[in-house]
Amino acid sequence: MELTNSYTRLPERFYQRTAPKPVRDPSLLVFNHNLAEQLQLDTSLVDDPQRLANLFAGNELFAGSQPLALAYAGHQFGGFSPQLGDGRAHLLGELHDAQGHAFDLQLKGSGPTAFSRGGDGRSALGPALREYIMSEAMHGLKIKTTRSLAVVATGETVRRETPLPGGIVARTARSHLRVGTFQFFAVRRDTDGLRALADYAIARLYPHLQNRQDPYLDLLDAVISAQVELVTEWMRVGFIHGVMNTDNTTISGETIDFGPCAMMSAYDPATVFSSIDHRGRYAFGNQPAIIAWNMARLAETLLPLLDDDEQAAITRAQACISEVPERLDTAWQNMMARKLGLPGANADDDRQLVADLLTHMRQEKLDYTNTFDALTESLTGAHPPDSLTVDWLANWHQRLQAHGLSETTAKSRMRAHNPRVIPRNHHVEAMLDHTVQTRDTERLKTFLRVLRSPYEQTEHTPQFSDPPADGDKNYMTFCGT
Repeated sequence: MELTNSYTRLPERFYQRTAPKPVRDPSLLVFNHNLAEQLQLDTSLVDDPQRLANLFAGNELFAGSQPLALAYAGHQFGGFSPQLGDGRAHLLGELHDAQGHAFDLQLKGSGPTAFSRGGDGRSALGPALREYIMSEAMHGLKIKTTRSLAVVATGETVRRETPLPGGIVARTARSHLRVGTFQFFAVRRDTDGLRALADYAIARLYPHLQNRQDPYLDLLDAVISAQVELVTEWMRVGFIHGVMNTDNTTISGETIDFGPCAMMSAYDPATVFSSIDHRGRYAFGNQPAIIAWNMARLAETLLPLLDDDEQAAITRAQACISEVPERLDTAWQNMMARKLGLPGANADDDRQLVADLLTHMRQEKLDYTNTFDALTESLTGAHPPDSLTVDWLANWHQRLQAHGLSETTAKSRMRAHNPRVIPRNHHVEAMLDHTVQTRDTERLKTFLRVLRSPYEQTEHTPQFSDPPADGDKNYMTFCGT
């Protein structure tokens, strides 16, 4: 098996050629066999844990690997940084699935690069495991995401507020291009670099746009569609990214970077768990507005490619960006309607039904996941949630009847959109603590089996479905750097 790396065909100012820094004593902690099979990883490697540990720690390189650290910029909490880049990550190359789709293979926590800004380029083991758990959970929830192939314990200590065991996560993605990648070249007025980057993004991710009359405007529209879909799916399951900076917003529409992410328990649009989000910029309910803002930043970078006349380019970009709020609202309304078994929230009565439910859930601090799960089950005989009013339940059934929907059909639609289990914060933390301290992964494997089938009731589902006893009142997440 030999890696390819299409990124090396771009000019050298797009990246730094740099190798991972070897670690002292790598050991393979978790390995994603299903993903390895999908990406056609050499079976001879799969049966050799120590060789995998060496490869996923960067102590040994895959055949054909040309490791790179990618350059990008980004708005971080609204403030612009003209140079960020992979400060602790190395893109090793690309694996391919059976359909020929390329997937980046990247190590995170693999040592310093030219973009480290004084950092050590390392990761603690806990954040590496968090990324593995959360990315697999997102995949199980049928949400586009980067995925983790392995986590390696390095046998070294990283120093943050306290000394911590080190870890490296190997992750895959359709691409690691970000809005911030485009910003890197735009702020330098490097139009040739922008064009090369846009052409590469189209060829890699949106090949159907090649040879279009307006490929760069169509690229903007395609990224908007991908991000509208992604953020709407986050809202469907109560996921809070926690740090929706433009350097964490992918061109592919994949969820990326699981540092201060968390899951909402009691419904409240103002929910924030990130220790660095002091003003709630990236609160649960703000995520649609933030992605609209991020898409406007992408549009700004593409102006030199849209028209030689700056004002004409702005007019064309604005026409596209002005539609984003309505696209987000339509997607959100339809998603919420499907969570209630309805075909879509086109009717005012359907929209009002959704609004009344969410208002009641917020006022009564009802659990987001369990309320929709209980509603789903109530359609085939289970007792409806006691926390919901008789009037609202009656209105809901009337709306189902008005659409001509049987309870069986409605339940089928609801079950496809309402998970029975999510990676609840208290269970994730307990799993991280246990695994880091003991290096025993049996509990983690059980947890992952449940998270990979979140719409099913399995033997272990009830074990991880309980909301936190304190309602996540004092829960806080951290960046992981």
